[in-house]
Amino acid sequence: MKTVDLGSKQNWVRKDLLSIRELETWEVETILDSAAAFKTVGSRDIKKVPALRGKTLINFFAEPSTRTRTSFELAAFRLSADVVNISTTSSSLQKGESLKDTALNLQALHADIIVLRHSSAGAPKFLAERLEASVINAGDGAHEHPTQALLDVLTIREKLGRVAGLNVAIVGDILFSRVARSNIWALKKLGANVYLVGPSTLVPRSFEAVGVTVVRNLDEILSEIDVINLLRIQHERQRKEYFPSLNEYVRFFGLTKDRAQRLRSHCLIMHPGPINRGVEIDSDLADGPQSVILEQVANGLAVRMAVLYLCSTVARKQR
Repeated sequence: MKTVDLGSKQNWVRKDLLSIRELETWEVETILDSAAAFKTVGSRDIKKVPALRGKTLINFFAEPSTRTRTSFELAAFRLSADVVNISTTSSSLQKGESLKDTALNLQALHADIIVLRHSSAGAPKFLAERLEASVINAGDGAHEHPTQALLDVLTIREKLGRVAGLNVAIVGDILFSRVARSNIWALKKLGANVYLVGPSTLVPRSFEAVGVTVVRNLDEILSEIDVINLLRIQHERQRKEYFPSLNEYVRFFGLTKDRAQRLRSHCLIMHPGPINRGVEIDSDLADGPQSVILEQVANGLAVRMAVLYLCSTVARKQR
């Protein structure tokens, strides 16, 4: 079986991936380069490499997920790891057991990697500080979702050849979005110009402190952007209404067919999913030629393969 040429990645030193904010630029680029190499596995007749043979990954999702959980599961299978899926409803968390005790029990069963999605910001970091196993953040509250940002910037780099110097608009619910936060850090580290677009209730000016530009009128920048990333409204994290109605939101911030006509011909249309068709984006545009939504899904598999490989390699050396 052919091996995957990852180049020289000997400087990777993290056993965990907890956030994009804490990564150096070279670390982001290392993951992207490794993901590009792993992406070739999907085109083979035998879509497996033995990189994690004999290792066990626990997919521990305390919040609902389809895309991310399945992507991590398939990534582990393609690396030849064994996979166990656990949700809150099937774990002892339902009986009052603490997250720490649940994780320690999993480690006692010799789990090598724990992929954690949790409603509490900081939960992956809490575990990583207490476990020998690698901990991968699959989304923690409204804090970060690092692998989503990595697959987004990988898609941009593949389609447009670079990230540096591009104008990228992130539109929608920034306040409650872990995807937005991770994307901001990844894009800034790679040299993009980032615009946050949405109502003042969901895009406060305080975000400008990290070097982004807050825009209230989407129409003002449509002809200037290279990428538009449309976010779902995070109703499950909101305790009140942050705009009058969905119709009002669509009127000012939805990517309609009319607005899309003002985009540059090369402008990429992105969405992390799940899509609310007719709200964040017109259904035809989601399936149109400028949409790279399915490419994002495919790149998510490659990114997660790269992250699992890099972090687990460091964890093995530290034991």
